[in-house]
Amino acid sequence: MIRLMAIVLALLLSFSPAVAEQPSAVRELLTELADRNDLKPLKTVIVARDGETIAEKGYRGHSPGESTNIKSASKSVISALVGIAIDKGLLNGPEQKIAPLLKEDLPSSADPRINDITIGNLLSMQAGLGRLSGPNYGRWVSSRNWVRFALAQPFADEPGGRMLYSTASTHLLSAILTKVGRKSTLALARDWLGPLQGFRIGAWERDPQGIYLGGNQMAMSARSLLAFGELYREGGRTADGRQIVPADWIDLSWQPHTNSYFSGDAYGYGWFARQIGGETAHFAWGYGGQMLYIIPSLKLTVVMTSEETGPSARSGYRDALHGVLAEIVSAVKTD
Repeated sequence: MIRLMAIVLALLLSFSPAVAEQPSAVRELLTELADRNDLKPLKTVIVARDGETIAEKGYRGHSPGESTNIKSASKSVISALVGIAIDKGLLNGPEQKIAPLLKEDLPSSADPRINDITIGNLLSMQAGLGRLSGPNYGRWVSSRNWVRFALAQPFADEPGGRMLYSTASTHLLSAILTKVGRKSTLALARDWLGPLQGFRIGAWERDPQGIYLGGNQMAMSARSLLAFGELYREGGRTADGRQIVPADWIDLSWQPHTNSYFSGDAYGYGWFARQIGGETAHFAWGYGGQMLYIIPSLKLTVVMTSEETGPSARSGYRDALHGVLAEIVSAVKTD
């Protein structure tokens, strides 16, 4: 009789809501972030492990489902489209020279080194052309032809030299994709990434010639960015097993090709990498603190979106977000 009662009690406890829904260290952490003074720009955080969202939170009236400008995190999307274009035979590979592809927009008295720039150089920010980000961004986007303006910049280094972070480089890739794909970059993204459930690009700025801005001003929800990150974490395959981005392209994109002058972080083809919380994190980073982190060793994908009204690097806010990821890693290991 006593044994029977013990069995019944054990069964009741096994179905008790208090036991079935154990407290999550990750969910508790995300709740606590709302009170942090160093995280006031934070809008949303989503944490997924092994394809399952284990915690998500919106702050100060924001929601993970709302559209946000992911800024330069979109450079990783451009990189994915380049990899797909290579897989489809529309481009030859990262060593392909860009001058023949953009010959109509080359300056009449071009520096001969322009003939040495490759697709890979644009992806890794090693084109050598003068930077058109930061203080130079405004004069570039107010020009009448962004592609020609970018190609006319004086060389600041040799092609394949040091990393010169420039949104103009990824915009040249958008122009190349538009030409070889015979569709707008947005149309190609919707065609090629369309099978990815939960992924959607909303508004996206275009240049005066109608070319979508490669690497900035792209609207997407945090959940959509998570879906893109999960695609990469799964080696380019969708949940139903369809290969969208070639797995070897992801490996090549995550391989360090250079290092950021500003942070020292490794940089591949549109992706940064560094050690965070004792694990290797590959991440896309946009102005203001738009972050997509992937930690393959933990099967972890994390998205953070922020207000885009101020820089995240000089203010220390980006480092605060890296710190949050380290806390998430610790909490995941605890859970």
